[in-house]
Amino acid sequence: MTRLVGRSEIRPAKTSDAVEIARLSAELGYSISIDEIHAALDRLLADSRHLIAVIDGHGDRLLGWMHVEQRTSMQTADRAELIGLVVDSAARRRGLGRALVDAAEQWARSRGLTTVTVRSNVTRELSHPFYEALGYVREKTQHSYRKRFR
Repeated sequence: MTRLVGRSEIRPAKTSDAVEIARLSAELGYSISIDEIHAALDRLLADSRHLIAVIDGHGDRLLGWMHVEQRTSMQTADRAELIGLVVDSAARRRGLGRALVDAAEQWARSRGLTTVTVRSNVTRELSHPFYEALGYVREKTQHSYRKRFR
């Protein structure tokens, strides 16, 4: 699943990408440690229901990453859900995000899935027109609840 985008390459993530994935995640406000990213990569890269891909700028920095998962529920047919997408702020507006979404869509099609969903926080105002320009349609607005256990 390696593809060229300009002079960059979209490729499957490796556990050695943890430092850069953590750096890029911080750009979106997610403060997750390198160890937590590394553990998640160890777990998810072995699971065929997940694809994590990165844009390798052929240096020591990644230009972006995406995470898509095959979701199963009783209410709907299996679908792909784009769980995470980030492009380095210095590399935006070059088609890299579009290329990552396209890679997620191709992965979904290869699995026989016919739908990709994505959730975007209402505060991420720039992402909404991005997804709409790619043909995604807003279906609903909802509240998200969380309960933590000790």
